[in-house]
Amino acid sequence: MKLFFRQCTQEDICTLREFSYKTYNETFEETNTPSNMKAYLDKSFDIERLRVELLNANSMFYFLYSDGELSGYLKLNEAPAQTDINDGQSLEIERIYIAKEFQGKGLGSELMDRAIELANMRKKLYVWLGVWEENKKAILFYKKNGFYQIGTHSFFMGDDEQTDYIMRKNL
Repeated sequence: MKLFFRQCTQEDICTLREFSYKTYNETFEETNTPSNMKAYLDKSFDIERLRVELLNANSMFYFLYSDGELSGYLKLNEAPAQTDINDGQSLEIERIYIAKEFQGKGLGSELMDRAIELANMRKKLYVWLGVWEENKKAILFYKKNGFYQIGTHSFFMGDDEQTDYIMRKNL
């Protein structure tokens, strides 16, 4: 399997929107109401919102291609673009998603390794992320990769207030 990473640009905005929508929906549609999913997807992956995020010098998006096919993506934030914590010594992994048809092939680890590599290049002391308390598969993956829980915060899926664990990995 040949893997290739590429940083997203403004020219990728439609692909980023479609792929974000697809992977998020695949991950959470079974555990949330259709109306809450639609509200979240429409808000979070709005073209103008994504344009602003892509233009933010403190945020980075990366596509992962497997044998030439888009298979996953990362969104990373440095302070002050972080969704919480806002510590200049950290890098937030805001999104890390693999398309359903590519899951189970070790690509999540490839994305995680890329995030850690970028954090080290930027001389960060740690990386952190938020993960829904009900996403047991992801929590196990993060623990396996050296993350531990340091707190919680609220996350809104439409009008449903959910709890995310904040997890950290020291570098």
